[in-house]
Amino acid sequence: MTIDKDLIAETYSPLSSVAAVSEGLLSVGYISSEEISTAIYLAVHLRKPILIEGPAGVGKTDLAQSLSRYLDVPLERLQCYEGLDESKSLYEWKYGKQLLYTQILKDRLNDVVGDAGTIADLTGRLATFEDLFFSHDFLEPRPLLRAMEQTSGSVLLIDEIDKSDEEFEAFLLEVLSDYQVTVPEIGTIKANVPPIVILTSNNVRDLGDALKRRCLHLYIGFPDAAREREIVRARVPDVSDSLLTQLVSFVQDLRTKDLRKRPSISETVDWARTLLLMHADSLDEAMVRKTLNVLLKYESDIEATSNAIGSMARNAASSSESKRLPSGYPSLS
Repeated sequence: MTIDKDLIAETYSPLSSVAAVSEGLLSVGYISSEEISTAIYLAVHLRKPILIEGPAGVGKTDLAQSLSRYLDVPLERLQCYEGLDESKSLYEWKYGKQLLYTQILKDRLNDVVGDAGTIADLTGRLATFEDLFFSHDFLEPRPLLRAMEQTSGSVLLIDEIDKSDEEFEAFLLEVLSDYQVTVPEIGTIKANVPPIVILTSNNVRDLGDALKRRCLHLYIGFPDAAREREIVRARVPDVSDSLLTQLVSFVQDLRTKDLRKRPSISETVDWARTLLLMHADSLDEAMVRKTLNVLLKYESDIEATSNAIGSMARNAASSSESKRLPSGYPSLS
């Protein structure tokens, strides 16, 4: 099966420019950047996977999910882990169904064999049923194969590839090079419309050069304050401007500390929702201390920042006040 370039262009036509990618992602609530939108645009038109690296919780997985929603195509997600193999990622045989059909064949054996006069005739008739048992009807597709078989295009998310073994990484090379998979009993299955492939990595281990060579590289780090406010506003529209400015300022300050795990964007969004549930209209030290466990996931990090919480909360509150003052108006601090 050859790749139909016109069909690819039609399937992914909403991604016709970098600007169109940004606008499309924005329509489903994902605040993109120029670098992110450019990587998506190139991935589609060069038919290359994207390897996205960066800290956990900065929107790598969410990018694939948002892209799937915008294009209205299936999202096939493969969550990687140590020991992941071909049977869990590509396909399995439906052994229960094969066993059932074997029993049916056994009960109808006389009808199948009929008047076969020789061993060769008998073997030939039974071989036709063996081929049936290892046909597509008895195949259970896993995410990689399902993505290849989607006639309307798809987004294939290979999440946390760095948690898989090097052997699995090598296995992926055929899929990522030619957008095809090989089933020994059936043959090669090639995608008519290649999926948009997104691999994510949190840098648990170094990935091989062969894999990186086949991918576009994109690094998504923690956003600046302006973009983080846009992201939180998109996900938590009920938060007030003043509280939004304060909580983002606090989180930005918190990330400068020597922490075991700095708070991610997803944790900023969770904190904004938490503050709304607590009916907070501004930050103060007491509120921050009560809800700090939403941002920090290690007790050692909470203890390390304990003495600075008061001043950090006051600085965040003053950042909101300064934004409300007209230009040239003297600060009251």
